Amino acid sequence: MADERDRESTEIAVAELHKKIKEAFEVFDQESNNTVDVREIGTIIRSLGCCPSEGELHDLIAEVEEEEPTGYIRYEKFLPVMTEVLLERRYRPIPEDILLRAFEVLDPAKRGFLSKEELIKYMTEEGEPFSQEEMEEMLSAAIDPESNTIHYKDYIAMMVIDEN
Repeated sequence: MADERDRESTEIAVAELHKKIKEAFEVFDQESNNTVDVREIGTIIRSLGCCPSEGELHDLIAEVEEEEPTGYIRYEKFLPVMTEVLLERRYRPIPEDILLRAFEVLDPAKRGFLSKEELIKYMTEEGEPFSQEEMEEMLSAAIDPESNTIHYKDYIAMMVIDEN
């Protein structure tokens, strides 16, 4: 009896995920033909609350692309892969306390902010470097135009996704 209830609740959860995935996919399905431009996949995945790195996104795209890439992703191939990603809770956002510690490492003087120049240096020269477009997007959201700094506690509070 309990097994059947578990199976039913899993089926309901999967059906809800399928609905969310379909709705996110349809936003970018310009021609209503169950395909989206491959360049939109990252946006779709992120809109579903996942935060893959560029490398992980590249791997996901390779998984859902056609054998001979066409530049488009079909819904039928995207749905099972994205369902599995969501069920396994892969690519979860980084928790607020870890983000704060990361910024604090970059701010050894404990000022509570980084200059625009420091931020650009760290984000383009360390780890998995940001592209020019990613850097511009981050700067537009993060930098206080009056002081030309990022007050990282404010930025983290704005960035963090509420898991509820």
